[in-house]
Amino acid sequence: MVFRKLMAAFGAGVEVDTVLPNTTVRPGEPLRGVVNFRGGSSDYKVEGIYIDLTAVVEVESGDNEYKTTYSFLRQQVAGTFQLGSGAQHQHPFEIAMPWETPISAIGGHPLPGMKLGVQTELALAGALDKGDLDPLFVSPLPVQEHVIGALDRLGFQFKKADLERGTLYGSTMPFFQEIEYYAGGQWRKYFNELELTFIAGPRQMDVILEADKRGGFLTSSHDAYNRFTVRYDDQPGQAEQALQRGLEQMARHRGWF
Repeated sequence: MVFRKLMAAFGAGVEVDTVLPNTTVRPGEPLRGVVNFRGGSSDYKVEGIYIDLTAVVEVESGDNEYKTTYSFLRQQVAGTFQLGSGAQHQHPFEIAMPWETPISAIGGHPLPGMKLGVQTELALAGALDKGDLDPLFVSPLPVQEHVIGALDRLGFQFKKADLERGTLYGSTMPFFQEIEYYAGGQWRKYFNELELTFIAGPRQMDVILEADKRGGFLTSSHDAYNRFTVRYDDQPGQAEQALQRGLEQMARHRGWF
């Protein structure tokens, strides 16, 4: 275990180490872990332990862009207890991951552009102190894997992923994820790039597509949108069929598709 010293400003010297047995989890699944504490030079009353799930989000402000850290779930996992001088204490926790938690790993590999983390907060001496950020890797739901895999088979090539500040219709998050692709295969004739966004819930998921549509004769390029719903109990092929229909609807222009 690697303990990190907290509350140095209060002279407490309390050390904490948060262990996640499995740093990979899916939306809707429980995130389990253990918070280990080691007391300082005196007895202290710990007033609470909080787990904070955070994400790095891109913010547009006028002509400028910057990144900031957002908390998308903060949960108290322990109440008041006494931590004796030099004593060690363990507290296991379990947190249900929000269904809309963005994806940060695919196929066991980190998704470039994404940064999610877990932070432990200790309430001591009437104040909160935060530990370091432990990385968190969120894998896609099976239906999300079907959609991502279908885009690969259709020739789309991954470009990047990020989180944008804002709330979409049907969402409860203060940000949304965009997984961006270069158009490939037959779709290169119609699109330059494609952005993919998921809004997941307990029984179904909305898929939002936004494409930078190529211009035609005497026309300029513009964006096209499509949104469809996939239920988790649908057959795997239905998600791919819905994706194909959505792409075709966006590609249509004066009946040229």
